[in-house]
Amino acid sequence: MSAPAPSPLAIVDAEPLPRQDEVLTEAALAFVAELHRRFTPRRDELLARRAERRAEIARTSSLDFLPDTAQIREGDWKVAPAPAALNDRRVEITGPTDRKMTINALNSGARVWLADFEDASAPTWENVVTGQLNLIDAYERRIDFTDARTGKSYALKPADQLATVVMRPRGWHLNERHLQIDGVPVPGALVDFGLYFFHNAQRLIDLGKGPYFYLPKTESHLEARLWNEIFVFAQDYVGIPQGTVRATVLIETITAAYEMEEILYELRDHAAGLNAGRWDYLFSIVKNFRDGGEKFVLPDRNAVTMTAPFMRAYTELLVRTCHKRGAHAIGGMAAFIPSRKDAEINKVAFEKVKADKDREAGDGFDGSWVAHPDLVPIAMASFDAVLGAQPNQKHRLREDVAVAPGDLIAIDSLDARPTYDGLRNAVQVGIRYIEAWLRGLGAVGIFGLMEDAATAEISRSQIWQWINAGVVFENGTLATADLAREIAAAELSAIRAEVGEEAFANGKWQQAHDLLLQVSLDADYADFLTLPAYDQLIG
Repeated sequence: MSAPAPSPLAIVDAEPLPRQDEVLTEAALAFVAELHRRFTPRRDELLARRAERRAEIARTSSLDFLPDTAQIREGDWKVAPAPAALNDRRVEITGPTDRKMTINALNSGARVWLADFEDASAPTWENVVTGQLNLIDAYERRIDFTDARTGKSYALKPADQLATVVMRPRGWHLNERHLQIDGVPVPGALVDFGLYFFHNAQRLIDLGKGPYFYLPKTESHLEARLWNEIFVFAQDYVGIPQGTVRATVLIETITAAYEMEEILYELRDHAAGLNAGRWDYLFSIVKNFRDGGEKFVLPDRNAVTMTAPFMRAYTELLVRTCHKRGAHAIGGMAAFIPSRKDAEINKVAFEKVKADKDREAGDGFDGSWVAHPDLVPIAMASFDAVLGAQPNQKHRLREDVAVAPGDLIAIDSLDARPTYDGLRNAVQVGIRYIEAWLRGLGAVGIFGLMEDAATAEISRSQIWQWINAGVVFENGTLATADLAREIAAAELSAIRAEVGEEAFANGKWQQAHDLLLQVSLDADYADFLTLPAYDQLIG
């Protein structure tokens, strides 16, 4: 490894944290600074390209597979073979990188843990730095945790029983304002990736694994190409073999769904697979087709199941694409949080989770996500029943699947309409999630489901869409800004009564209420809720 020059990075407006010097070393910051210098200009160009593409969708209300890359889709190529540690991914657990979750996720019995610096983590400086520290401590086996409330202690199981870590950095659109060069913040993606890769690439190789990543919010194969260039540079920088990095891309934007093969092709030496991320995918459909008229109006989010025709088209195309190219296809999230008090709720929910995972395994997926350790055995049983002793089912090519461009955006093929209760639920969940996020919590249990930032995005997007489309609910009520304000005010009063005056005053409830209404009602639709929310998080 070349000796780094002193880092030009400045740590801005950040209180010192315990043990931060173990993460923010001069050498690690020099690496992040070099990533910023080389790759942020291209990141900026690609963000501008997103806006241009969105304007084109607004003009045409359509999308198609790219004519310029037909030769890639028709070509005979495969991604690099999976490393042993990532060949069997039948159940993956997701969650933030706080100390307790780190131990519980690694111990959960899942094959993979998505260690999340993105949607399940609010990007406070403390979360950014201590999350990195927790992963280093886990790899060094010096992590333990005692819950101050219950007195329960947590420690790691033997190494051969631990999940393989796949780390998810922030999306391209988010900056890390606490790290700057000449007053310019470094992209959060480069901070998260850079610190993790620099400290752990060799550690992971020594453990028989490697630096593995989930790439979020990707909108095009050109964005995947940028990641590939970063991987090539990073591996050379620290002196590890090319191809050591592996990346799984979340197909959670509607534009990426039309470029799955191209995305795998750009990352082919580093690609591990694709994942079907449901809530962000629906958010992306609303965002891109928000002015496309009634045929693009989504019903209540809970009515958009994975059996909806346009969602079937998306997931089956994903499986076919992955297996054609030798990559893993990873299914969606089971977000249910088991109740410690109500066995009947658990019974009904477990049956739904089982049906969902049975369907995914039957469709050819190689694995799937859960949000809680108690769901690992249920998902495992679904995939064990199909896979048996096989590590995956990449041999199932799904050549029976044929998806036309219009199938992916046939929203009106779903026989469901927005409801008044759906609007109320979007407001309730939106306020409750944003309030927790503003307190630094990114993964939040709400009404029995584990919610993350994608939940808030689909909630506020649906409020916006229904109002702007002039939806009339089943009770004859017209969706209007005043109606949303009325429901939000009632919800705020209900929360005050529920949590009590002291907890209400100590929380961020009014702030969350105001922010939800801002991003739901502004005529100028914000690209991401987390952009204005970040201003308040660190302001």
